[in-house]
Amino acid sequence: MLRFLTAGESHGPELLGILEGMPAGLELDVERINDDLRRRQGGYGRSGRQRIEHDEVVFLGGVERERTTGAPIAIRVENRDYPNQLKREKPVLTVPRPGHADLAGAQKYRLDDMRTVLERASARETAMRVAIGAIAKQLLWRFGIGVWSQVLAIGEVTAEPADLSDPEARRHVEESPVRVADAAAGERMVAAIDEARRARDTLGGIVEVTVAGAPVGLGSYVQWDRKLDGRLAQAVMSIQAIKGVEIGSAFANALAPGTRVHDAIVPSDFGPVRTSNRAGGLEGGVTTGGQVVVRAAMKPISTTLTPMQSVDVRTGNPARATYQRSDICAVPAASVVAEAMVALVMADAFLEKVGGDSISEIAERYGAPR
Repeated sequence: MLRFLTAGESHGPELLGILEGMPAGLELDVERINDDLRRRQGGYGRSGRQRIEHDEVVFLGGVERERTTGAPIAIRVENRDYPNQLKREKPVLTVPRPGHADLAGAQKYRLDDMRTVLERASARETAMRVAIGAIAKQLLWRFGIGVWSQVLAIGEVTAEPADLSDPEARRHVEESPVRVADAAAGERMVAAIDEARRARDTLGGIVEVTVAGAPVGLGSYVQWDRKLDGRLAQAVMSIQAIKGVEIGSAFANALAPGTRVHDAIVPSDFGPVRTSNRAGGLEGGVTTGGQVVVRAAMKPISTTLTPMQSVDVRTGNPARATYQRSDICAVPAASVVAEAMVALVMADAFLEKVGGDSISEIAERYGAPR
């Protein structure tokens, strides 16, 4: 039902995005979209570039008077660092950075300058994903479905998951420089990032996205590509530096016997209900009515202040990878990007289930927000 494309390079003039399939009549809060862009640029451990860019959306089509028209939504986000880039001499990059797409991308597309690869493979592209995902979040919220994120770990420092359906917990997350509700854990994470900076290294971590209010029956078990857990995993795994995804507490569940893993079902005045949510709100690729919980593991940023061993592909000789401006830790930002991607998949599944070309038609079928 929904599909989107992005275009643009990390240091190019702008990022472009097209979102197709959004129903007509959705009133957009543009400031909330820009706020999500600011959230992506925040977080302790980011590079100096975030002080240059102040991302804001400009709608080029599909929106009139801040309402969707049903046509494809075209979006532009300006790269405000672009004028500075024009002043800089950019030498040809022939020494690939370990952990980046440099070498594999250059070999795939037969490119002599690996800078061409890094320009598109860069996580700068996620600014447009966040902008598009913010629209999906507003569609979901219109029908009582909330999508929120938090950080669970940075390096070896962990925090207990907060209940993001609680507005107070969400407030603590948003006020934290590392997006955790536990202030003490947040202080330890900040200290770990500081230590990584002194060691000229980088840190990864784990993020969690929670969806509350999703009805029973989104997704399907009848074909592999309709299973909602698979769609969520693919979308989140596509984020730069994400190398693992789980639904609920999947990896911990794998180490325990089934009787301590599966969610028991009991009768209630509202029909059968589950006594726990270890499955993360999905069974057989279908939503159960519980909170959908998606967790993702982000590897440490590949660009490190300590040059790593590599090869100059021009000469074939050993070389050290050159340092490009980069973050020490981008886990808090990754949680915002994951939030956007989960929202896009959930919005797609929601529209697939309830249908409708306009918000009013969907409201007639689905009912008022709860």
